Amino acid sequence: MITDTHTHLYSEQFDEDREAMIQRAKDVGVSRFFIPAIDSSYTERMLALEAKFSKDVFLMMGLHPTSVKENYKEELALVKEWIDKRDFYAIGEIGIDLYWNKTFLKQQQEAFRTQIQWAKEKKLPIVIHCRDAFDEIFEVLETEKSDDLFGIFHCFTGTLEQAKKAISYNMKLGIGGVATFKNGKIDKFLNEIDIKHIVLETDAPYLAPTPYRGKRNESSYITNVIDKLVDIYSLSFEEIADITTQNSKDIFSV
Repeated sequence: MITDTHTHLYSEQFDEDREAMIQRAKDVGVSRFFIPAIDSSYTERMLALEAKFSKDVFLMMGLHPTSVKENYKEELALVKEWIDKRDFYAIGEIGIDLYWNKTFLKQQQEAFRTQIQWAKEKKLPIVIHCRDAFDEIFEVLETEKSDDLFGIFHCFTGTLEQAKKAISYNMKLGIGGVATFKNGKIDKFLNEIDIKHIVLETDAPYLAPTPYRGKRNESSYITNVIDKLVDIYSLSFEEIADITTQNSKDIFSV
């Protein structure tokens, strides 16, 4: 059993072949797909995906940092409305992204902190998006750290020191295609991180692993990530799949 802890299966990039793409993933052993939210414009797509693939798909709810704009309070209100009226498996993806635009940093920080507090109230994990913002993310986590703060540092791309710091906040590291990149860097130190702290992800349709880099990613390509971790950890494919799936169960409680 393989778990993709982060895949945008509702993306428009899959509109032409979504069922076939999901079947390709199932054919290679991927049986659990965790679906992060972006903003309210994708909610109906997420719900439709869940309705069609109810045994395989597990939804999160949250406001993505790049969707924190002038109307972010309205978007946050919709997130709160949803998490109050039905169950989700995590609050995510949430965090801070300073790669494209620093204009809304304060609002991103507020949205991140607010959603962390909601996750604690609901006893849910958080799934963190961080781009060019490790210091800012850690600053918020430091103020919110507690036994009931836990989750996944999605698409981890930091240093060994940053990895250890993320883990200190009860975060697993989401490892995907970047681990297979020649310049990805994290493959150089991952063997110093106990595999009990690792979960697998694709972030499909983004960040396709080698040899598909630059093309549309899909959940079946997670096997390329496992192959890389086999080399890094000197464990079998099956052991990597089993351990990381158990780690995902520890986070998502399903």
